[in-house]
Amino acid sequence: MTDVVLPTGETGIASERPLPPLQAPSANNGLLAVFQRRYLLKLLVRREISARYQGSFLGLLWSYVNPLSQFAIYYFIVGEIFQLHEDIPNFALHMFSAIVIVHFFTETFNAGTRSIVRNRQIVQKMSMPREMFPVASMLVSLYHVGPQLVILFVACLLNGWTPDVEGILALVLGLLLIMVLGTALALLFSAANVFFRDVQSFVNILTNLVRFGVPMIYSYAMVDERFGSLAQYYLLNPIANAVLMFQRAFWIGTAPDPEELARTDLPSHLLQRGVIMLGVSLVILAIGQLVFSRLEKKIPERL
Repeated sequence: MTDVVLPTGETGIASERPLPPLQAPSANNGLLAVFQRRYLLKLLVRREISARYQGSFLGLLWSYVNPLSQFAIYYFIVGEIFQLHEDIPNFALHMFSAIVIVHFFTETFNAGTRSIVRNRQIVQKMSMPREMFPVASMLVSLYHVGPQLVILFVACLLNGWTPDVEGILALVLGLLLIMVLGTALALLFSAANVFFRDVQSFVNILTNLVRFGVPMIYSYAMVDERFGSLAQYYLLNPIANAVLMFQRAFWIGTAPDPEELARTDLPSHLLQRGVIMLGVSLVILAIGQLVFSRLEKKIPERL
């Protein structure tokens, strides 16, 4: 106990309470700290959504317009001009179920890569886990998946869709796979984009290639028929596995004989492959976190 002089001139007694240890502003960073600060993450997600539609007439309707416009373009070129839809039953649902998950990945990857540079003022002025910006970009993209899933659900129901347990598991696993992989790549490339602004252009090229590296405008059966045993290397692409799981969840259930279509147009042990790819994505996420942590201290000065 120590004596202190009160503002009235009287003498009082103050207890000596130990002060909490001082911590560096960059301490306790990382993905775990991001979700420990859920309120701040929620504010950042709301800010990103509001900023995206500020001054927009259609607002959230763009979440419907963008994937539908892609669907219309691909359907006209691939379905009507090349007539590939004749070999794929319910070709529109086959393609649109792939577009939804591919759009989720490309939006997460692109927005996540720009997230640190786009929020440079917050990064320089506030002490917060900088991983929060790529994570927020993924959550904003996930928010926009909702309206697209509504369209897909309705379209499938109108075509006699019958959901099943395996399909629901495939849907959840496909979403988790893209959430983890998109966040992992966003962490890696958002840090790299601070040091080399050419990274964003490189990412744009990669996302363009993604659309042709998955069974979206063609079926997996065509890949298997054309390449035979080499088709197993095609399945090393985690995004292709996510697309196939979404097609298992929606497209397969609209066929007159779902079991036969799954046997002929999907690879065997699809869910097991999805779990393996999720594990691979978690490893990539750990690598992304490690690289981001090494570069994090240099980010403010390079911005």
